[in-house]
Amino acid sequence: MQVVNSLNETIDLAMTSYNRSRYLAIAIDSIIAQTYLNWNLTIWDDGSIDQSLQIAQSYAKLDDRIKVISSHNIGHTRALKQMLCKGNAKYLAWIDSDDILMPEALALTIDIARANPEVGMIYTEHTIINEDGIEQGLGYRCQIPYHKDRLLVDFICHHFRLIRRDIYEFVGGLNSDFTHTEDYDLVLRIAEVTEVYQLKIPLYQYRVHSKSMSNTCRTGQIESAARAVRAALSRRGLDRYYYLDVSPTNGFQIKSIQY
Repeated sequence: MQVVNSLNETIDLAMTSYNRSRYLAIAIDSIIAQTYLNWNLTIWDDGSIDQSLQIAQSYAKLDDRIKVISSHNIGHTRALKQMLCKGNAKYLAWIDSDDILMPEALALTIDIARANPEVGMIYTEHTIINEDGIEQGLGYRCQIPYHKDRLLVDFICHHFRLIRRDIYEFVGGLNSDFTHTEDYDLVLRIAEVTEVYQLKIPLYQYRVHSKSMSNTCRTGQIESAARAVRAALSRRGLDRYYYLDVSPTNGFQIKSIQY
């Protein structure tokens, strides 16, 4: 496998962890295995009561690119926002502590960013894995062709995302008011100011299990996502003509306002 160490362009990676001792080492190993070497990883332990903090610290002792922050529990969104604000690399990304990044994810996405300066974010396809790491197939979201308007009803830029820091800062970064859907709100804002590139290669494994956020916070996610979409409609000046309809059976639909 080719090892890439290109042009001193560093990627700031962030990971939050709360009681993820079962999966954390696997997630960290997937970053260490990257063919692109110029990365820094900050792991925020958000008050874990299992062995997560000790696992993260053991990796930091072995690799000086890894930094660990131990905190009381402040929540995933606030922790992630603080980590991303502290970085200064040209590119940034984050990985969930129960997921897996494929070895060439950083190399392939940064190559696209370097060749396409007008692109502010690159995202990849992802596969679904279960709690035992067994693949369940390609995620349905990444099979939808990218269009910034389609983002209003489907979070198609789900994983993995490499973002230019100047674009991240230009749109104001993560908004901690959107707990559970901070990435959806951010991507909606990014899509309004820059080009987005869909890399049609599955480079991320998204784990679904009983304790994953998609299962434990489903109602909150839907409500928060609806607020993010309504805010996007307002920013785009579309709320005079359209509204968001949320249905348990049909999901999100944009409908015309009848005057």
